[in-house]
Amino acid sequence: MASRPIPADPPGEPQQAIRVLLAEDSYLVREALDHVLADADGIDVVATFSDRDSLLEGVETMRPDVVVTDIRMPPAESDEGLQVAALLRETRPDVGVVVLSQFAEPRYALALLEGGSDGRAYLLKERIQRRGQLVAAIEAVARGGSVIDAKVVEVLIEARSRAERSPLTDLTPRETEILAFVAQGHSNQAIADELVLTKRAVEKHINAIFLKLGLSQVEDVSRRVKAALIYLAESRPD
Repeated sequence: MASRPIPADPPGEPQQAIRVLLAEDSYLVREALDHVLADADGIDVVATFSDRDSLLEGVETMRPDVVVTDIRMPPAESDEGLQVAALLRETRPDVGVVVLSQFAEPRYALALLEGGSDGRAYLLKERIQRRGQLVAAIEAVARGGSVIDAKVVEVLIEARSRAERSPLTDLTPRETEILAFVAQGHSNQAIADELVLTKRAVEKHINAIFLKLGLSQVEDVSRRVKAALIYLAESRPD
């Protein structure tokens, strides 16, 4: 951890600087963040940290307004930044959190906002070099606002649009379940055994699946393969 003395606010100061703690396990990125914010008006970087536990200790002793944290850092290099944000939502709801990540996957941003969007921001690390965006995010969460990186929003909209266009949306939950077994190469009898259905019931479901996927006129073996490919393509993780 690197910390600095906390200067007293001059008499008559109209607005106190936003007190920020930085957490990033990469020394180079941590220094880059510190440098980017060093000359930002209204931002006071009080201390920097390289892991989750020391960051949480710093929050308790230094009482920051905002935490800027990497999404992954020691001890487990998993989602420590999200863990910190969730914990502070309970213990220090007045502290804003900006999570920096290299992942444009919406699931991370959605996880960050799971307990509410107030005082939370999710930015891609590539924004670090653009001081204005990072400073704007810090100012926003300090006010209780929220910011989600535009690229993440684009990915989320694209995924939702793709889901709305997907032929799988027309399937019932049971048909989707059966199609998943088809995609795994199960025979009708094997599917019937797994789901405790009659083979005839499975065949009726599969015929309905083929109809909804526009495969009713295709030869039987080929349409099973095509149905499986549709399922695998549309249900792959983003």
